[in-house]
This record gives sequence, C-alpha cells and structure tokens, in this order.
Amino acid sequence: MAVIEDDPTTSAQLAGWIRAARPELSVDQWFDRDAAEAALRRERYDLVVLDIELGRERNAGVALINEINKQGLGTPVLVVSAMPAAIYRSIMKALDAWDYLQKTTFDEAEFIETFLDILRTARLREPKGGARAADDSLQLDPLKQRSAMWRGQRVNLPLTAQRILATLHERAGEVVSYEELFDVVKSGRNRDNVRKHVATIRDAFRDVDPSFDGIENIPMRGFRWTAT
Repeated sequence: MAVIEDDPTTSAQLAGWIRAARPELSVDQWFDRDAAEAALRRERYDLVVLDIELGRERNAGVALINEINKQGLGTPVLVVSAMPAAIYRSIMKALDAWDYLQKTTFDEAEFIETFLDILRTARLREPKGGARAADDSLQLDPLKQRSAMWRGQRVNLPLTAQRILATLHERAGEVVSYEELFDVVKSGRNRDNVRKHVATIRDAFRDVDPSFDGIENIPMRGFRWTAT
C-alpha cells in the first residue's frame, strides 16, 4: 500500500488505520510528488491513497493519478482530500480514481470500510488479457484547459467543453440528460448552448481524428459517449 499525503499527522493517521485493519499489509508513506512518483515507477502497489494537494503543488495528486494510469496496471486509487466532494468526486472518477473521501467528513470506520471494499473489488476482478495501448484511450485532466488526449494527440478544448466531456466519459454507455449537463455549464444553461459545446467537442476531436464519431445524440434527451 502507499499513502501519499504531505501532512505528517494525516499520513500517520491513515497509515495507522490501514495497519490496524490489515496488519499483514506493508504501507509506504510518501510526502511529496517527486518521491511518490519515483516510488510509483519502482513499486507495484495493491492500492494507493493520495491527496490532491501536496505542498505548494495544488494538483500534484492529479499528476500522480495520470502516472498510475500510464502504467496500465489498474492500480486502485482512493483520493482523500479537503477539496469539496460535490465538485471533485466526479473529476477524480473521470481520471479513473476508484473513490473519493473529503477530509473532516469521514471517520475511521468509513475510511476502513471504503479501503477494504476497494481491495476486495480489485482482487475479485479478473485479470485483463493485456493493457490497452495508451494511444487508444481518452486521457483527461479536467482541472486544466486543453488537456484531453485522444490516441496520443492533444485535443484543444475550452474549460466548459472539457467538463462536459469528462461528464460524458465518466458515464460512458449511458445517456446523460441535458439537465445533468446543465450542472457543469456555468452560464447559458439551455439546450442550445449544451448542443454548441458538444459540437465544439466533436470538431476538436475530428481535428485530430477525422473518423471520430464517439458522441451519440439522443433526440430530446441528451448525449451518450460511445467511443472505445
């Protein structure tokens, strides 16, 4: 296990809870992005617990999740952060984090229950026949503009379009209603405006992949991410 947290008290608490629940587990503690990144490249962890902010780096945890995703090992990530869960849970899920706990809103019992549930789920998953090539997947960093990567090429998108893309990708295969997309549109919360943002996303993807057809329009309801 790895606990990546810059506050020594919080790090000791989380590591202590893990050791108390599962004494047989080995827990490494890392306090900054550089040390954690080196460890992630060197070790294969069964689960990583990390904070988003590490020291002065506001989004260091996002970079670490991207590093984990690049390895293609399916390492479970539990994010423990002071950032508001209402905003950041969906963002972290879009980055393939397994779960999100907001600091000061959970206790030891909830942490251990979440931690053990992730471990059980990970171990029950059948091994995949091989990691998908990195350039075949959509890689997202919704915290920054113009950062989506599609098949190894950067897709330039304004922030609102990036948020809509993250929401569609998080709900891949499901219809996301106009009303649900209104939640990520800060102004112009109407169907015409959402359609314009989706058109912007399609155009941006087709700039790098002319054959892109991964967003399905569901008449009168919303949109569905269908790309693989």
